[in-house]
Parts: sequence; structure tokens; C-alpha cells
Amino acid sequence: MKNLILKTVAAACALSAPASAEPIAKELFAAKKMPSPESSAPIGSYARGCLAGASELPETGPTWQAMRLSRNRNWGHPELIDMIKELTRFAATQDGWAGLYVGDLGQPRGGPVSGHRSHQIGLDVDIWMLPPNRLDLSRQEREDLSSISTRRAKGAYVNDNWTPQHHAILRAAARDERVARIFVFPGAKVQMCNDETGDRRWLRKIRPWWGHHYHFHVRLTCPQNATDCVNQAPPPEGDGCADAERWVNDILNPPPPDPDAPPPKPRQEYVLSDLPDQCAATLTH
Repeated sequence: MKNLILKTVAAACALSAPASAEPIAKELFAAKKMPSPESSAPIGSYARGCLAGASELPETGPTWQAMRLSRNRNWGHPELIDMIKELTRFAATQDGWAGLYVGDLGQPRGGPVSGHRSHQIGLDVDIWMLPPNRLDLSRQEREDLSSISTRRAKGAYVNDNWTPQHHAILRAAARDERVARIFVFPGAKVQMCNDETGDRRWLRKIRPWWGHHYHFHVRLTCPQNATDCVNQAPPPEGDGCADAERWVNDILNPPPPDPDAPPPKPRQEYVLSDLPDQCAATLTH
């Protein structure tokens, strides 16, 4: 049955690939403009999966605007949509913030997506670091406007764009029980570790990662009863501040390269058969 579905997908998409080659999965999923008519379910893992029955984050709400609408990536699991709306309402209580500018969630049927390794099962979202002072941007303005960088010294420190409001918004997101991890550049994590004077348990979810200075990336855990969803291993115990300090030290004093290190492998381009079996049905439903 799966082979029949794969052949149907290849014919329907009419991609210019050799007859013996299977189409690239990200091209198949990008071609779908609407979600599948199924109950909502994340399928597979954050970096290898798809999403059945996606919900749409409305392009504009009372405390948010979705950005880069031409990408059609304002789709996710209902839990993600609810979390985003709740976080934007909190952000709107912060001085100088009318809410949040929301970057990529995922595609209408999830799946591999250009520019990301994850964002495949409807449980990831990028939130811009730029404080919105208006929420009536036109479609074209949402294409042209850029976020702001909050880092300096290649990510070892925050710059003057970083504010206590960024800290408060990230803390509010991390305290949401549905949130598994939040990715930010190492200097931001260290700054939050230095500034936090209250309960520090939420800092465990703030994980240093390269980039993530124009936006922060929020990832949810698999929802209850999502039997086909694969969670990432939980973060190590503790607040993670010492680990972030090590990242910063390596930025400021890079260790010598390992002459015996193997060359990095090129990123694999998934085809549909690389994804969980259910993704073929979700794609063609």
C-alpha cells in the first residue's frame, strides 16, 4: 500500500526527477497549501516527521502578527497555537511591546521544510526578538521588515537591544508546562542566568544554540495521547548555566581544531520513504 501511495505522490507532483529517483520530501510537503482533513496529530520526531490535521495561527490577532506570510508556515498543532496566543497576551503586558511578531511554525502538513531541521511536526515556533510597536503591518511590510539581533561578540554577550522584557517573555514561555525547550544564543542564556533572582528552575529549558539571536525557538513536548509523536530526551538536570558559560568560553577562546575529526557530513535530503509510514497517507489524504 505504501509503495502505491508513493507512486501516486510522485505522479501527482510531476517533479522533474529521474524515473528511478524518489521526490524530495520538502518539495512534496511545500506543495500542499492546506492541512489534511484528519484529527490533529504530530507524527514522528521534530526533525523527521509530519503533521496531520494542522491548525492555522491567524495571520493577525489582538496581540500578534504572523510574519513572512508568503512562506505559508503559520500552521501547527492546536497546542502550539494555544501556547503562542497565550504568550503573545503576556508579551502585550510588557512595556514597549504590543505583543509578538511570530515567525515560522510549520507547513500545513508539516514535513521537512527549507531553512530548518525541525519544525516538522507542528510543535516548533520561532518568535522574533523585535518588540512590536504596531500590529497593523500589511502583507508586504511583513515581507520587508526584519527582526533585530540581540547578540555581540559572535554570541558571547547580549547587545543593547536585549531588554528585561526579553528575559520576562522567555521566562513566561519556559514556565509553560507544555514547553520542552527554548533555543537562544549562548550569551543570552548567560545573561538570564546572571539576572534571574527568583526561582531558577525554568532556566533548565533555556538551551544555548548557534544563531537564535534574531529570534528564539520554542519547542513543545508531545501532547498527551499523541502516540505517534517522539519526544526529544529531556534537558540535563540543573539550570544549565555552567554549560552556557562553557559555550561562551569556547566562543571567546576557541579550542584548537581536532586534526582527526571526520569532515562534516552533508545534510541529508529526506525522501518520503525516510519519514514515518503515516506521513505518506497524510500527504495524499
